[in-house]
Amino acid sequence: MKSFAKLKKIKGDASFREFYRNRENKSIIVISKKEKLKNLLIYDAINKILIKNKILAPNLLSENYIKNYIEINDFGDQTLFQILKNKKNNKYVIFKKIIKILNKIQLIKDKKVKNFKNNLYKVQEYNNKILFDETKLFCDWYVPKILSKSKSIQFKKKFKLEIKKLLSKLNYKNVTFVHRDFHVSNLMYHNKKIAVIDSQDALIGNIAYDLASLIDDVRLKTPNKLKDKVFRFYVKTNQKIDLEKFKKDFEILSVLRNLKIIGIFMRLAVRDNKKKYLKLIPYAWELINHRIKEQNEFNNLMLLLKINFPKFIR
Repeated sequence: MKSFAKLKKIKGDASFREFYRNRENKSIIVISKKEKLKNLLIYDAINKILIKNKILAPNLLSENYIKNYIEINDFGDQTLFQILKNKKNNKYVIFKKIIKILNKIQLIKDKKVKNFKNNLYKVQEYNNKILFDETKLFCDWYVPKILSKSKSIQFKKKFKLEIKKLLSKLNYKNVTFVHRDFHVSNLMYHNKKIAVIDSQDALIGNIAYDLASLIDDVRLKTPNKLKDKVFRFYVKTNQKIDLEKFKKDFEILSVLRNLKIIGIFMRLAVRDNKKKYLKLIPYAWELINHRIKEQNEFNNLMLLLKINFPKFIR
């Protein structure tokens, strides 16, 4: 087994992974004892699909699955998040470049790939059951911390019903390659190119999902004017989409995603003692509040959230 003592541990993410930098090899060691199938095997399989489709993604340099690690390319430390946080940089120009990468991802037709164990991996469908279970994380982790037990029980029943109704209103079929965590912290700036990381959760789903994840990103506060401008640019580059149907799906998926995120951030704090994400919850609520006013389909959900979380839904 490699000695990780000599390697520099680098900042991780919300997953069960650890990352070490090997300066000699210009590589990153990814260690994952928990969920290693997803974090090592599937991660490399998805990267292979991205690379095959001429998208810059980490290439596998070596693996020791038994010892819970893989070695991949090092794309450095500069994320698009850091670039966009710099006030001097033109945010819209940068977002346009990101949209071009997203367009390339959405053209991917590959659904099967051999992983480094020489087994065939098939990218699964991002169906309504998965979307429902993800949104339910809001009920499972956030609601019990905020509402009383009796209020929680009543809220959960009504909430689940509303989520199922919203999912039934989605227009687009699950035929698009979806990164599923497509935001600026998962995009690296390397050798004047944008590299895509953290793609192990990729599924075949709704065309609007990754755009919602990018524009309504809880980690990066952007003005609504810029959000609209980026949305319009995406639409301009995808003229085959039906704007009305697409916008509806975009808004539904944005609201559901940010409800899920609130649940995940509370889970990270309670279960994993990672409390730093709690400070992002108010902005997730802001994003929900902004989108929930956009269409009548949200009326019941808006009322339900307004009654139970009046501090956030106005």
